[in-house]
Amino acid sequence: MGRLTTHVLDLTTGKPAAALAIELWRHDGDHSAHLKTVQTNGDGRADGPLLEGAELELGTYELRFMAGDYLKRQATDLPEPLFLDMVPIRFGVADPAAHYHVPLLLSAHGYSTYRGS
Repeated sequence: MGRLTTHVLDLTTGKPAAALAIELWRHDGDHSAHLKTVQTNGDGRADGPLLEGAELELGTYELRFMAGDYLKRQATDLPEPLFLDMVPIRFGVADPAAHYHVPLLLSAHGYSTYRGS
């Protein structure tokens, strides 16, 4: 059964990023649809898969990590406007039966992602 999961790690502290909002979108040509919004828990993860089973379909998705709000709660010496505010990661699902894990490694001035397991 396929599923989509994520987590966020704060590279500045080396700890999970708790209470960070994440939006999930699906893109179909010129049309975009907001599917859900979740918030990371104390382990920097959503409480469950973002999509699972028949919900995960072949296609293009986007995770929008609301990093700015999280970063502002962590530090007081950030520039205004922030260098990073909303971090979008658009990715394709070619095998809906597979596990797609899309983590975000975050700091105030950069980020990285990869397809995890």
